[in-house]
Amino acid sequence: MSQRNSQAAKSAARERLRAERERDAKRAKAKRQAVVAVSVVAVLAAAGGIGYAVVQANKPGHWEAVKDEKVVAPANTTGTDGTTVVIGKSTAKKTLKVYEDPRCPICAQFEQTVGATVKKDIDDGKYKVEYIGGTFLDGDALSKGTIGSRGEGSKNAMSAMGAALNVGTDAFLDYKAALYSAKWHPEETQDKFKSDDYLIQVANTVPALKNNAKFQSAVKNGTYDAWALAMSKTFDTNKDRVTGTPSFVMDGKILTTPGTQNPPMSVADFNKAVDAALKG
Repeated sequence: MSQRNSQAAKSAARERLRAERERDAKRAKAKRQAVVAVSVVAVLAAAGGIGYAVVQANKPGHWEAVKDEKVVAPANTTGTDGTTVVIGKSTAKKTLKVYEDPRCPICAQFEQTVGATVKKDIDDGKYKVEYIGGTFLDGDALSKGTIGSRGEGSKNAMSAMGAALNVGTDAFLDYKAALYSAKWHPEETQDKFKSDDYLIQVANTVPALKNNAKFQSAVKNGTYDAWALAMSKTFDTNKDRVTGTPSFVMDGKILTTPGTQNPPMSVADFNKAVDAALKG
């Protein structure tokens, strides 16, 4: 090989090496840019995720937001925000106040045992019933602005009961009885009433509410959610010194089983307590 050819070969080799180094440098630069871009996207995504989480954390829950909504009162109600619910014949001289919480297991026991007697007394004109609903089993204390620390089933059921009341007083009483029935009333630890579908399923066992499109729309749209909170606040601020459920009051006096401070839970004890109050 001549010296010139040898020199040309060396030059060509150096050129190939230079070109290869340039290609490697470009690939490395592109890789670094890609890594930076991915890192920026990741940081932005993380920041966006954190921002979204912060927004969500600070976003008021449904029932918190409902506090500020205008109350839509169901039909068959009177008083401030429609929170006075009195059912019975106008000829009945006295009114029995019934304090209940939809999730209350003791209320369910009472309704299953004595509920039919109360319904008969109303139909017979023995007395009227004023219903006052609480939601403290959800962890609510509306007078203090606390909502939902232990659930939402009582509020949601109360709203559905408002939808039933809007259909009619008999629909309300029948639906209340169904909610408290052994078949449908959940354990206190099971917040089944928070489900609109479950509440509608129960309602379909009540003739006046079965496949009732207006009722179902009110339940799903939360038409009476604000009313449920207003009713709960009425319970919290009651003047009858009632703090638990079930409680029964007539002429400002809490009715109890004779000789105890407990609510009457049998038909016999209930009749004794009510008859004594009606005479008083």
